[in-house]
Amino acid sequence: MNTNDRQLLELGMGVAQRLEQSVKGVIRGKADQVRLAVSCMLAEGHLLIEDKPGTGKTSLAKALAGAIGGQVRRVQFTPDLLPSDITGVSVFNPVLGEFSFRAGPAFTNVLVADEINRASPKTQAALLEVMEERQITTDGVSRPVPSPFMVVATQNPLDFQGTYPLPEVQLDRFAMKISLGYTDRQAELEVIQRQDTGPTVPPPPVLQADDMASLLKIVKSVGVGDPLRSYVVDIVEATRSHPDLRLGVSSRGTLILLAVARAYALANGRDYVTPDDIKDLSVPVLAHRLALTTEAEIDGLSEADVLRKILEDTPVPRTRTGM
Repeated sequence: MNTNDRQLLELGMGVAQRLEQSVKGVIRGKADQVRLAVSCMLAEGHLLIEDKPGTGKTSLAKALAGAIGGQVRRVQFTPDLLPSDITGVSVFNPVLGEFSFRAGPAFTNVLVADEINRASPKTQAALLEVMEERQITTDGVSRPVPSPFMVVATQNPLDFQGTYPLPEVQLDRFAMKISLGYTDRQAELEVIQRQDTGPTVPPPPVLQADDMASLLKIVKSVGVGDPLRSYVVDIVEATRSHPDLRLGVSSRGTLILLAVARAYALANGRDYVTPDDIKDLSVPVLAHRLALTTEAEIDGLSEADVLRKILEDTPVPRTRTGM
């Protein structure tokens, strides 16, 4: 690695860590989850948060957008929400005598899809194209959304009445699925104290949305050795043949795991990915892509349980870096 490349990587490490600190200033007591969310954003992925109400899911999305100086829009998903309420609609202009496109809330940097599983499958599917291709096609015309673009979707794990569970094809579009959980006692006291002193003032942006492209290039230059690539493939192949799983990890999941691992390593101040990075990320990145067999469900297993067993059984590269 030449001096210039090294300097760029060190610059990227500093920016990634400042992004993390900025989000931590809003989301208290959730250091691990914040690092995962920032890594997801730096990997150009989408984030699914499954958790109880009032745990800071929307605040996390706003903090991510604020850290990059981007725009955030929130859509409350309900059964009567239409696809055009997200993507936009063509409206007839009587003055011009023609139709003009009115952009929907998806034309933003961070789209918060609140309680995504309460919308109909047709409306959920409206996000498939924009999540994969960063564009929206209406009336035969494809329009790119702003860059960077990230969907942060939330769903409540306690209330399944009137919900439409996300199908596998939709879940596979999310780079990561996490849970924030309740804050600890000290963080709860800090939240109360901060509320007593007035509205929270968000920290200034670490960088502007237009500068994200340079940072994303730096993330992609983080080193991943051939032994580590083989390690990832071994894990993925094990999910496809495991007797407790009827659906294994897709090729998209393989690529996303490596992309998130690069971002995670950079956030940890390294220019290379380690086997421990893969272990730390496998459950949040891969578990939601799996589907259990009926027998495994009856036995009380979860996708995360099976994946952890696979990680235990898969040989780890002997070198520290997997290079």
